Amino acid sequence: MKSFITLFATLIFSMYCTTADAHTNEQEEIVATCANAAEGTPLDNAELHDNENNISDDHNTIQELSNDEDIKKADTYKCPSCDGKKLCKKCKGEGAVPINKDGMLPTLIILALTMVFFISGKIRSDIIALCALASLVILGILDPKEAFAGFSSTSVIMMVGLFVVGGAIFQTGLAKMISSKLMRLAGNSETRLFVLVMAVTSLMGAFVSNTGTVAIMIPIVVSMAMSAKMNPSRLLMPLAFASSMSGMMTLIGTPPNLVINEELIKSGHEGLGFFTFLPVGLICAIVGTLILLPLSKKYLSKTGTQDSKNTNRAKSLKALVKEYGISSNLHKVQVNANSLAIGKIIGELNIRNVYSLNIIEVRRIEGGQRNFLTKTIVQQAADSDTRLNINDTLYISGAEEQVRQFINDYKLTLITDNDNNNLDFYNIGVAEIVVMPSASVINKTIKEVEFRTRYNVNILGISRKGEYIRQGLANETIHAGDVLLVQGTWDNIANLEKETSEWIVMGRPLEEAAKVTLDYKAPIAAVIMIGMIAAMAFNIVEPVTAVMIAGLLTVLTGCFRNVEAAYKTINWESIMLIAAMIPMSTALENTGISGLVAESLESSLGGFNPIVMLAAIYFATSLLTMFISNTATAVLMAPIAMKCATSIDVSPVPMLFAVTLGASLCFASPFSTPPNALVKPAGQYTFSDYVKVGLPLQIILGIVMILTLPLLFPF
Repeated sequence: MKSFITLFATLIFSMYCTTADAHTNEQEEIVATCANAAEGTPLDNAELHDNENNISDDHNTIQELSNDEDIKKADTYKCPSCDGKKLCKKCKGEGAVPINKDGMLPTLIILALTMVFFISGKIRSDIIALCALASLVILGILDPKEAFAGFSSTSVIMMVGLFVVGGAIFQTGLAKMISSKLMRLAGNSETRLFVLVMAVTSLMGAFVSNTGTVAIMIPIVVSMAMSAKMNPSRLLMPLAFASSMSGMMTLIGTPPNLVINEELIKSGHEGLGFFTFLPVGLICAIVGTLILLPLSKKYLSKTGTQDSKNTNRAKSLKALVKEYGISSNLHKVQVNANSLAIGKIIGELNIRNVYSLNIIEVRRIEGGQRNFLTKTIVQQAADSDTRLNINDTLYISGAEEQVRQFINDYKLTLITDNDNNNLDFYNIGVAEIVVMPSASVINKTIKEVEFRTRYNVNILGISRKGEYIRQGLANETIHAGDVLLVQGTWDNIANLEKETSEWIVMGRPLEEAAKVTLDYKAPIAAVIMIGMIAAMAFNIVEPVTAVMIAGLLTVLTGCFRNVEAAYKTINWESIMLIAAMIPMSTALENTGISGLVAESLESSLGGFNPIVMLAAIYFATSLLTMFISNTATAVLMAPIAMKCATSIDVSPVPMLFAVTLGASLCFASPFSTPPNALVKPAGQYTFSDYVKVGLPLQIILGIVMILTLPLLFPF
C-alpha cells in the first residue's frame, strides 16, 4: 500500500512538471541543433531535412496561432489527431479546442469545495451541484452551451424516462406481484433476501443497461422489503452496486467495455468476445455480495427508519373499511341486459327508503372486459343522478334478504366471487373527518347538511364514543366530536380540508390515493417492461429511445391516474444533480487537468513492474470516474493503458480490463454513476453513506481484480 501511495504522489507531482519539461526539451533540441551547425558538426542530409521541416512546421503553427484570439487564454490545443500534446497546424485546421490553463486552479478549488459540501450533507446535493455549475460559468471556464449540455445528455433523459417506467411498475401493482413470488424463494431470511436481490439484479444487468436494471428493480425491491418488514435502504444501495458489477459480465453490459474493445481492434489486436468478460463479472458479483452483506447490515439498516415508522401510523384504507363494518354486508350486483334498472338514475330506485340499502359504488369497465391493453375500470360514487348502464356493477351495503328482494324486483344478477368483500379505491376513496365543536353542522341531520350536493361525498358510517352507526344515516343527527367516514373521488375528499372550521380531515387523502395500485393495469406494465428490456438487450433501438417510448406508453395506456401522477414519480433532485455534475468533466478537460493526469500517468509508469502499472491504471481510472463520467474516463484512459502495455512489451488486455473495471466500479459517491443517483432518494442516503459502504467495496474489489486479472489474462 505504501508503494501505491508513493506512486500516486509521484504522479501528482509530475502533473505540474510534464508540460514545462516538454517545452524545455523541445527548446534544448533546437538549441543543440543550432549549436552543432555553428560548430561545424556534420549532419547527414536526412537529419538536416527533418530539422528544416520541424522548424518550418513550428513556424507555421506559431504564425497561425498568433492570429487567433484564443491564444490569449490558451497555449495548446487538443484534438483526436495529436492527443493535445503538441501544437500542430493539422489540429487547428480540424477545429481543435483551446485548453484554458488559467482556469485550472479555480476548477480544482470549485471541485474541492463541492466535495466538502457533499460530504457535510448540510445542503441539498442538487443545490451544491448547481452552485458549482454556476461558478464555472461565471469564471468563464465553461460557456453556457457547455454548462447546460448535461440537461440534454442522453443519460439524464434516460433517467427521467426510467423514473416514469419504475413508477408505472409500482403504481400498477406489478412490483408487488413480482416481489411476492420472489419472497417465496427468500422466505423469512434477510440474508436469503439480500442474496436473491443481488443475484436477480446481476442476471438482468448482464444484458440490460445498469441504469435500466436499477429503475426496474427499485419498486420491486421496496415492495419486497416492506413485505419482509425490512428497511429498504438495506437493499437499495447494494442493488445499484450489483447492477454496476453485473455490467462486467458481457460485452454490452456497460459502455467502457465497448470502449476497450474498440481500442484493441484499432490497435490491430483481436476483439473481445461477448462472454469474454463473464469470469471477471462473476468474480465481481460474488466478492461484492460477500463484502456488501456485512457492510450494508452495519451502515444501512438504520437509514430512513424514522420516516417509515411515521408512515405506518396512519390507518390503511382496508383497515377503515373493516373498522366501520362496511365490508361485512357488502354485495356485488350486476346490471344485465334484461334488467329494469337500465337507463334509470339511482334516485329513481329509492333504494334507501324502500329496501334500507346503500349503494356505495357504481363500477363500469371501458375498452372491453377481456382486452387488457385497453381495459379501464371507472369508479363512480353513487350519486342520486348517476344513470345506470348495462354491465354496470353496483356495490351495495345492507342485509342479504333486502339485497335479494332488490335483485328480484329489477331483474339484476348477484355476483359471487372471492372478492365480494373487497372494495377497490382506483378513482374513489374513503377518509375520516372529525366534526369540530364550533361546526355549523352540529345538531343537523346528514340529510340536511346535503353532503352529496354540496361536497360530492357520501357518508358511509359514523363513529361516536366507540360505537359505529351504519343504518339510517340520512336521519342521524351530527354531534360534536363525531367521526364521519366519507366516500368520494380523491379530489373531492381533499377539498373537504378547505372547511377547516367544520371538521378536520384525518390523514392525507391525495397521498393515500397515490398509494393505491391500479392492479388491472399490471399486465400492460409487464408487456411494456419486457418490450423495453428486449429492445435494449438486442440493440433494436438506442437505449434512451427504448426508455422514452416505454415511459410514454405507460402514460398513454393508463398505468397512471393522470399525467401529473407520472411527473410526480420523477425525482428531480437526482436529475438536477447528475445534469449539473456532467459539465464538471468538460471543465476538467477544458483546463487540461484530465490531460495532465493522463500524461503524467503515462510518463511515470515506464519503469515499473506490470502489476504496479496495472494497479496504477486501475486506481487512476477509478479516481477520475468520481469526477468524470465512466465512459469519458474510459475513452481517456484506454489509449494510455495501451501505450503503457506496449512500452514494456506485455499484453494490453489486462491493462484495458483495469480501465473498464476502474471506470465501472465506482461506488464512493452518489453522482459517479446514474444507478448510484437513482437509489439515493428512495434509500434516503447521505453522501457519507456512499463513502462508508462504497469506498471499502471499491478498494477491496480493486485489490482482488489487480491480483486476478493477470491470472485470467496473462501478461
